[in-house]
Amino acid sequence: MSNGQTSKLTQGRAKSKTNEEWKKLLTSNQYYIMVERGTEPAYKNAYFEMHEKGVFVSAATGDVLFSSDDKFDSGTGWPSFVKPVDMKKIEIVQDNTYGMSRDEVIEKSTGLHLGHVFDDGPADRGGKRYCMNSGALIFKKK
Repeated sequence: MSNGQTSKLTQGRAKSKTNEEWKKLLTSNQYYIMVERGTEPAYKNAYFEMHEKGVFVSAATGDVLFSSDDKFDSGTGWPSFVKPVDMKKIEIVQDNTYGMSRDEVIEKSTGLHLGHVFDDGPADRGGKRYCMNSGALIFKKK
């Protein structure tokens, strides 16, 4: 997808850009995760063990996506949240890559990849685990 064209998921969205434009705005790691839909290594990323209070914004747009109040230790090696700050900021799409069927979480305004959501989160907090890539997020301390 790095031919400067937009993917089907990013076309026509309010804050969409071409891959070449994203390449100029994002770090190589952010681009790999968000545009190329990559995954960073478990336990080797910025936020899986972060316990400070604040919010996590999109690395692409700066929009607030997740809060430390909703973050929990899932034991998976990635930052995990029980819910986004605002469901209108994300979208869930089917991801059938790597021979699996998963629910991918994308930023609604751009169509860029953030991570995946699973049904194995804390039952007393809704049962969801939004498993995000640190590289798709920037932490803003309260």
